[in-house]
Amino acid sequence: ENWIRQDMSGLLDRATQGRHANAWRGWRQAGAAQCYAARLNWPGVPRVSEIIDNVKTYLLDLQTRICTALEAEDGQACFIEDAWQRPGGGGGRTRVLENGALIEKGGVNFSHVFGDSLPPSASAHRPELAGRGFQALGVSLVMHPENPYVPTSHANVRFFSAEKPGEEPVWWFGGGFDLTPYYAFEEDCVHWHSVARAACAPFGAEVYPKFKAWCDRYFHLKHRGEPRGIGGLFFDDLNQWDFATCFAFMRAIGDAYLEAYLPIVQRRKLTPYGEREREFQAFRRGRYVEFNLVFDRGTLFGLQSGGRTESILMSLPPRVRWGYDWKAAPGSEEARLTEYFLQDRDWLANPS
Repeated sequence: ENWIRQDMSGLLDRATQGRHANAWRGWRQAGAAQCYAARLNWPGVPRVSEIIDNVKTYLLDLQTRICTALEAEDGQACFIEDAWQRPGGGGGRTRVLENGALIEKGGVNFSHVFGDSLPPSASAHRPELAGRGFQALGVSLVMHPENPYVPTSHANVRFFSAEKPGEEPVWWFGGGFDLTPYYAFEEDCVHWHSVARAACAPFGAEVYPKFKAWCDRYFHLKHRGEPRGIGGLFFDDLNQWDFATCFAFMRAIGDAYLEAYLPIVQRRKLTPYGEREREFQAFRRGRYVEFNLVFDRGTLFGLQSGGRTESILMSLPPRVRWGYDWKAAPGSEEARLTEYFLQDRDWLANPS
């Protein structure tokens, strides 16, 4: 990683200036697939293809490490792999585990796709990028355990680049992780957010509060007036630091997921449960489906960019239920989920 630390700071800005300007313009105009493969042998500057290669290498390794750890924790089922190609450019590998001893359904997806024009979901909040070619790499995962006392978890880390002939390329990172309990425990909430804060700490004291608040805003069901879960971290359009620092932050968040999730799984996976708990879990999973299909940027980006539908929708739970005007009984353990836990709160400030 030394070449990143030494050479990448300000590369994308410097490359548009001075003696490299003509070469950079040629690189921009080569097309989404070819531009990243072009070898620009500038003195002291790594080839641009190495940027993508290093991000891709990290993401593939992250996918493997997470799958290996979750398989070991499940102890029964294994992930199956489905490699796929996108007709418009790129592809990925989907890994899914179903009907395990712990995980009812879970998926860990890697994708690397490119195209001539950003989908509307990617340019809606940045209209100046509309019409640019793009490359997108990422790992996205969702785990739906069978035991209602084990929360659902979601994590995602990604890298985007958008190019347009005659204009400077724009790159950014995004990602985060969040937790959706059904029967929640305060110590689990505190642990989850403690790991999130520790992952952010090397990058500045303001980073965790900023991305924690962004997560609370993002994973909010507007039509229900409630959050999807107890939050975590969410960030997007991250390029205010130099490339090396942004890349390091993305890795820190990706690497923190297992540290945040596995201790909670290990504490709760043997908790007894019955049909009442499973029914409540199915109702609450309905909220998860509503968010993913109505609001989630990743789902919309995948569908609008011609991604693989099975891989995009692997995030949906296998068993879900809706009931007309269904509400938990007042004073019940189920009611406490929304009354106490599903609130935008600072879990690390004087936990009771």
